[in-house]
Amino acid sequence: MALTATEVWTRLLDRARGELPAQTYKTWLEPTTALLLEGNTITVGAPDRFTAEWNESKHAQLLASYAPVALGHPINIVFKVDEEQRGRPQMDLFVAPLPEATDAKSPVTQISNVQLSARYTFKNFVIGKSNELAAAAAQAAAASPGKVYNPLFLYGQTGLGKTHLMQAIAHEILSKSPELRLCFVATEQFTNELVTAIQTRTTAAFRRRYREVDLLLVDDVHFLKRTEATQEEFFHTFNTLYEAGRQIVLTSDRPPSEIPGLEARLVSRFQWGMVADIEPPDLEHRIAILQNKAHLDHLELTIPEDVIQFIAHHIWSSVRELEGSIIRLLAYASLKHQPVTIDLAREALRDKLKSLPDNPTDLTTRLSVPSIQAATAREWGVTVDGLCSKSRTKHLTIPRQTAMYLIRELLGLQLVEIGTAFGGRDHSTVIHSLEKVLELNTDPEYKRRIDILRENLRQLPR
Repeated sequence: MALTATEVWTRLLDRARGELPAQTYKTWLEPTTALLLEGNTITVGAPDRFTAEWNESKHAQLLASYAPVALGHPINIVFKVDEEQRGRPQMDLFVAPLPEATDAKSPVTQISNVQLSARYTFKNFVIGKSNELAAAAAQAAAASPGKVYNPLFLYGQTGLGKTHLMQAIAHEILSKSPELRLCFVATEQFTNELVTAIQTRTTAAFRRRYREVDLLLVDDVHFLKRTEATQEEFFHTFNTLYEAGRQIVLTSDRPPSEIPGLEARLVSRFQWGMVADIEPPDLEHRIAILQNKAHLDHLELTIPEDVIQFIAHHIWSSVRELEGSIIRLLAYASLKHQPVTIDLAREALRDKLKSLPDNPTDLTTRLSVPSIQAATAREWGVTVDGLCSKSRTKHLTIPRQTAMYLIRELLGLQLVEIGTAFGGRDHSTVIHSLEKVLELNTDPEYKRRIDILRENLRQLPR
């Protein structure tokens, strides 16, 4: 059944509400109204000319980009003045809104540029074997903030749902106690703000801003390793909040004990509460994730079940890649004006598809330490014996560090096991190698080489 103009606009606005800052949405999009839907063009009314022109230039293209997912087909958006709405003077757009009445506790303290996404809730989080422990811990922390699992430390590869769970905790706590003060910040932002505070001699204000919150959410805490000053400040912030019984949630790409350069006192504190990992989803979990996304975006009739099964079998590395593949497939189908089929999915996602076993954890049966060492040695034109030797010459050091990194990433071996495979090196040497590869990844040429090598290794036969 065809959607009405209002239904089309509502679906696009639902997406925008979760993506745009709340004040931006409230000021520019909330006052709009769907007027007319003709073919693939929707006309949207605004209360005045300035709002119509602003939305046309700033938001029309963005909103149109949501259409393949929200509607299943592309759409053009045209803004015009709605004569029935006309009445709000244009000048009120430039008048600051009156401050809301507040008590000593401001309702929500957002001190980073990152906003909470409306889609990142427990309801929208698909639980499977790979994340059930982390999900249970997150729900427990949300139910009794500051009392159980404090701090909660979530770790895993990028794109597996750590940030989703973190924000779900915030949504759950704020739904019960909206007066609580929230801080959601990336570690890099924390560091930048500290540097600015030191330069401008406003460290006292900086500390108040972070140490007087009820819920502290810190993303990518592994970046704390960069400076001693940042670690010192974070240490005292952590202690202040912990002793006051405030909930702390942290995410990282690795467990606390394996974050290179992190002070021992911070490692121990991060382990005080609950440390939970999130692994790549298995086949059944991937199918459930795709089905859930189709349901959330009203795509049940657009994406057949056999296409979902096909994508789940061939794209496995992260939830983010799974969801991105759906968006890409829908956009491709819209451009080709073809229905979504397996053949179309194979064509649209040809550079992403991988021939894999039913369970991504079976990848370890197709790879081994010797095969990774041999492939890395070939790429750099050295020998495996050279990688395992005691030599520290540069032409051996970089491929040795790369091989250690890939073994850790693809096989998930412990640091001691990796060190043993390279001539009996200790775990601190392996940690240094992992850290060095992260630094080398800033070089485009090196990143290209390791990306190609990684993909070649993933395609190895059993």
